[in-house]
Amino acid sequence: MPRLDSATTALLTVECQNGVVGDESALPELAKEARDSGMLGRVAALVDAAHAAGVQVLHAVAERRPDGRGANTNARLFRAAGKLPVRQLTGSRAVEVAAPIEVAADDLVLRRLHGLSPMAGTDLDPLLRNLGIRTLVVTGVSSNIAIPNTVFDAVNLGYQVVVPSDAITGVPASYTAEVIRNSLALVAVITTTEALTTEWALPR
Repeated sequence: MPRLDSATTALLTVECQNGVVGDESALPELAKEARDSGMLGRVAALVDAAHAAGVQVLHAVAERRPDGRGANTNARLFRAAGKLPVRQLTGSRAVEVAAPIEVAADDLVLRRLHGLSPMAGTDLDPLLRNLGIRTLVVTGVSSNIAIPNTVFDAVNLGYQVVVPSDAITGVPASYTAEVIRNSLALVAVITTTEALTTEWALPR
């Protein structure tokens, strides 16, 4: 893995929110995998290390209005989400970043009402450019949909993308390794939480 300049690198957590990976998740199988695999704890460790190293942290949260206005309905996934017992409603506990991840005062929280990716049609790209970011570390869920979308969108926009393989997950668990090996490794630098936290702990 190349050395990462903390001034031009950002860490992104994707959908690490109570209603997705928390105890009251709308997707209990995914939440269980995030907890039991240690992924959620590793994301928290990366966030802590980024804060200590002066790396910008951003949290991408998916939510919807109670009336559903502006939300997609053009895929089975979106229609199913609207029927789940736990909904990612704006202003609710479900759309708060999940423990043990700490949100610092300098972190940016980006909320989207539509789509599959925190990058497409949101403020993420212009915010990163305004911050001078060239390298994006992508963590969170899920390796089935949101993570690949984020990685591909970021690569298409010219960012260097880094994926810590043990800080993303999906269901079934075996799928994560497959999508890393057969897709993400072709376009992103694949690393580990330990390698990144060690990198960010080095003197600058």
